[in-house]
Amino acid sequence: MEQKKSYLAIILIQSIYTGMFLLSKAAFNHGMNNFIFVFYRQAVATIFLIPFALFFEWKKALRLSFVTFCKIFLLSFCGVTLSLDVYGAGLIYTSPTLAAATTNCLPVITFFLAVLFRIEMLRLKTIPGIAKLVGILICFGGALTLAFFKGPHFKLLCLHHLFGLHQAHQTQGQVSSGMTWIKGCFFMLMSNTCWGLWLVLQGRVMKGYPSKLLFTTLSCFLSSVQSFVIAIALERNTNEWRLGWDLKLLAVAYCGTVVTGVAFYLQAWVIEKKGPVFLSMSTPLNLIFTMLCSVFLLCEVISLGSILGGLLLVGGLYSVLWGKAREQKMDEGLCLPAADVEKAGSEMKVATTH
Repeated sequence: MEQKKSYLAIILIQSIYTGMFLLSKAAFNHGMNNFIFVFYRQAVATIFLIPFALFFEWKKALRLSFVTFCKIFLLSFCGVTLSLDVYGAGLIYTSPTLAAATTNCLPVITFFLAVLFRIEMLRLKTIPGIAKLVGILICFGGALTLAFFKGPHFKLLCLHHLFGLHQAHQTQGQVSSGMTWIKGCFFMLMSNTCWGLWLVLQGRVMKGYPSKLLFTTLSCFLSSVQSFVIAIALERNTNEWRLGWDLKLLAVAYCGTVVTGVAFYLQAWVIEKKGPVFLSMSTPLNLIFTMLCSVFLLCEVISLGSILGGLLLVGGLYSVLWGKAREQKMDEGLCLPAADVEKAGSEMKVATTH
């Protein structure tokens, strides 16, 4: 039963992220400003998380020093605010399918950054180390394929355009521009790099402030302040800031509550039960779900380059994850418990006496 719960959880997580890609793209297609969207999303996430953070962790939380606050502020700007702003720009220029495909780069980018910061080791004299290096190179090749190769286009049966047919065709015309598509790919990779940097550095910051829920809430709050400053500087038309009972409000509410609240909690639960590798291996499901929904619900035109690039990214991801898992098993094999070592030594003595 526990095994089924884990598989249901990862399917639900990837389905939630599929909804995020589709609703975000639909909101941008309907004219919502990317920077204003990020501000509203983070503000809603902060309001949603504050009651839980105060109830579960406020009394037992450590005192927040000024130095730690500054670290969280900078980390929030790089890993949350900048990542989401750049991601939104990339999604405007490309498609939900490409956004889902580039998420397969995230574990590989995170590992590469961890190697640069000397948090992880790349052992090139071992088979797992070579597998990780090959995975990084394959992911790099997949990113180049997505950006520079299109090939023939495929338009399958479009059942129903969920968010407006005219806007989608107009956007597809923009996406077909070569330089616009390359720019969008670059923004997507840059967004994943910022997010990977946040994942790598937050471990060091949380050593001084281990309250996870309060840390997440504070990051969302600081990000909402930062994104407000950016949005108000770039867009001062009050009409752009208005939200009605429409798709824009649905996208903001969904990303602020379901993605930040439900998906983040489920991810923490899966990591606790099955480990981070199990969660990372489910990332390609997001690509499959998003591609199917984009084709049949948004009438998105899929290119051969998107399919090949996505497959390369998935292959590179699994190569890195396989190498990481093999290295962990090798390290566990070398680090035997003291009782096992003594037992093995006594058995060796008995064998030699006979």
